[in-house]
Amino acid sequence: MTKRQPRLPPGYRLLCYDSIGSTNEQAQHLARDGAEEGTLVWALEQTAGRGRRGRAWSSPRGNFYLSLILRPDCPVAGAAQLGFVAALAVGGALRAILPRVERLAYKWPNDVLIDGRKIAGILLESETVAPEKLSFIVVGVGVNLTASPQSTEFPASSIIEEGLGEIMPEVMLEEFAAHFRLWNMRWRAEGFAPVRAAWLAAAAIARGEPIRVRLESRALCGRFLDLDHEGNLLLDCAGECRRIAAGEVFPAA
Repeated sequence: MTKRQPRLPPGYRLLCYDSIGSTNEQAQHLARDGAEEGTLVWALEQTAGRGRRGRAWSSPRGNFYLSLILRPDCPVAGAAQLGFVAALAVGGALRAILPRVERLAYKWPNDVLIDGRKIAGILLESETVAPEKLSFIVVGVGVNLTASPQSTEFPASSIIEEGLGEIMPEVMLEEFAAHFRLWNMRWRAEGFAPVRAAWLAAAAIARGEPIRVRLESRALCGRFLDLDHEGNLLLDCAGECRRIAAGEVFPAA
């Protein structure tokens, strides 16, 4: 399936698939059956990949598709912060592999951009055993290494299309796992503050910049104020500070 077996830090168990419907679906099945934290589900191709809100995620060979099972001891709401941890891990991995990568930025809540175009997305899915007790969380990561979907609402691109060179999926896996381990350990030891600071330092949208935030049933326009200390977006909407836990961000029309 690959030229060599990826070399991973301690604490990971790797399951490799040539082709699979969805790495997140498989990871959830494994987690329900008791798979340990650190289990990685990696595929060279997905036939039923999906993004947020059930949208199809184009998953041809050559790109990177991974899902990671975690069992953090944290409130259910706090688990959303792992999306920022994963974004920093993707960014750190790309910078380590491609020293000349420029204009890499993070878009709330779970995208990684290069030169203003989406290069990677993160999908968090969890299950609980009680209202405030997590059973597990699956962190799904997709990175466009060789190809990107066309005609998307937010512009997308790939490493190859940006002229940045070639990244083999197994190399992306190694670097992502190493960077995620470091950021995850720091998050568990120090909380969200260092993650928030690193994410904001490379945010795609500067504080005070006008944006449009699409919610489940409507859209809000305003100025990006900040992330709060839980990872929610703070939006100045006609002089009122709105705290948004979930939505999609676009440039102001």
